[in-house]
Amino acid sequence: MMNNRIAKIIGCGLLFLSGISAADAQPLTDGRVSVHNLSVSLANGKVFIAMDVDVSALNVKSNREVVFTPALTDEENTRELPAVMIAGRNRYYHHLRNGKKRPLTTELYREGEVSVVEYRTVVPYEKWMNQARLVTLNEICGCLDKTLAGEEEPLLKLELEPKVFVPEFVYIRPEAQPKINVLEGSAYIDFPVNRTEIYENYRRNPVELQKILSTIDAVRKDADTRIISLTIKGYASPESPYSNNERLAKGRTRALKEYVQKQYDFPDTIIATSYEPEDWAGLERAVEGSELENRDGILRMIRSDMNPDSKEWKIKKTYPEEYAWLLKNVYPGLRHSDYAVKYEVCAYTDVEEIRRLLKTKPQKLSLNEMYMAAQEMEIGSEEYNETFDIAVRMFPDDEVANLNAANTAMRLHDMKKAERYLARAGDMPEAVYARGVFAALSEDYGTARSLLSQAKEKGVAEAEVMLRQIEEIDK
Repeated sequence: MMNNRIAKIIGCGLLFLSGISAADAQPLTDGRVSVHNLSVSLANGKVFIAMDVDVSALNVKSNREVVFTPALTDEENTRELPAVMIAGRNRYYHHLRNGKKRPLTTELYREGEVSVVEYRTVVPYEKWMNQARLVTLNEICGCLDKTLAGEEEPLLKLELEPKVFVPEFVYIRPEAQPKINVLEGSAYIDFPVNRTEIYENYRRNPVELQKILSTIDAVRKDADTRIISLTIKGYASPESPYSNNERLAKGRTRALKEYVQKQYDFPDTIIATSYEPEDWAGLERAVEGSELENRDGILRMIRSDMNPDSKEWKIKKTYPEEYAWLLKNVYPGLRHSDYAVKYEVCAYTDVEEIRRLLKTKPQKLSLNEMYMAAQEMEIGSEEYNETFDIAVRMFPDDEVANLNAANTAMRLHDMKKAERYLARAGDMPEAVYARGVFAALSEDYGTARSLLSQAKEKGVAEAEVMLRQIEEIDK
């Protein structure tokens, strides 16, 4: 398993904050009241407001009262908070006798009774509060509740955002490996009945032979590649005795090898051949995909343990009409030669060349080379994201390619694609970690805790930071 991790990349998102604080000792009402230890925090959908209101310098006459009313406000919204009332002697007892308090007043104090009011309140969070101002309306009232003076004074400019999980994505650099690729194809060479010699201009042979040569040329003429081997496997169709079909398949395969050697003067060791006397697997696939009336019966015979000659004879005798159709429409396609050119591509070290090949011939690149180019790109850029997408398309079964592609998909908030890639990322520690990040981004914090704890135990250091975030968010 490729497991050479060299990079950790911080994901984009809003940093969460537990609270904001104002400068200490804010004077109000011409310095007669001051606010200390002011803080506002957001958690679990609630806004917590705390401050110490120093009223020790207030001098309130017997028939008057000072009302301290905080509020959250912006240009369109206002949310008044519980008020604090400091009353002179007569007003204080008036409120006690009548049980009458101003709306939202939570605390009534007699002047001189308290020096510092520890103000604490909680209100439900609303989005408009993110950029609201915390202000206070300070009023001096006389008897009969007549307001003698009042003014709004600012306390704090809020910058609240809900706590958001900020992922840290762990990418893995694939190990450098030889780049061995294969080009494959099938050719349908026509031979005269019972003959094994190739006639280059017979029927469609010019086209079919050129298919093989074009595949070889595509590799041979590329200066960046080296042919390792060429394999040819010949097949015959099931009609006529098996022994004769074996002779034909073997002889025709040998003839095709000799033809290719003559065109290129390849060493004999490069070309490997094999043959299949009768292509029953191909016949089975053709019948399965057909609409023959007796398809199921023919398939049972094809799949039986009878020897090939008995099998072919029974199909012919039991289903003569279907057999005639197969002989005309399917059997010719069973006489084919499959070929494969295995080749090695040279290693690339020039990043600019790799970036060019990513756009034109990504099949010539290794995962390691693609990753190397990505390190020179702007993280999160379109080119960066596309590089990991190309990598997983070129290597769809590679666990590292799928892990890195999943990280990029999560960065782009494409959770469906990320989930699909993670399913093929294996069980390496970084994959367990990535699934924990996926769960946290999906707000499945229970699963996230479990997976990230496993990743931490497996040595992924970033897991501890992610776990601390989750503890802050999901208290």
